[in-house]
Amino acid sequence: MPSRTESDNLVIQDGSTNVYADLGYADAEAMLIKAGLANSMAAIIKRRRWTQQKAAGVMGITQPKLSGILNGRFRGVSEAKLIECLAALGSDVEITIHGPHRPPRRGRITVSMVV
Repeated sequence: MPSRTESDNLVIQDGSTNVYADLGYADAEAMLIKAGLANSMAAIIKRRRWTQQKAAGVMGITQPKLSGILNGRFRGVSEAKLIECLAALGSDVEITIHGPHRPPRRGRITVSMVV
């Protein structure tokens, strides 16, 4: 339920677990997945203390492309490409399918990183 602050009449509303859906993006689920994959890439690069130039070379993409991905500009980059980049960084990427659910409902797609 939205709440108002007394000082400036600002409306504050709780969001969902998907900021892209909250902002009204049509492809919100895909964007959230890409964000999770990009976040995993960023964590690996940071942990290794690599430059973007070095990481991009290992992943076979340009540094400007990597910079865009790490800064949330991943439209036009497929989930498959991001997964390939993670594999190039040495990550084992596992896709597990559970279900189908009963009664039938739309399934969820989640990304999690195990360190």
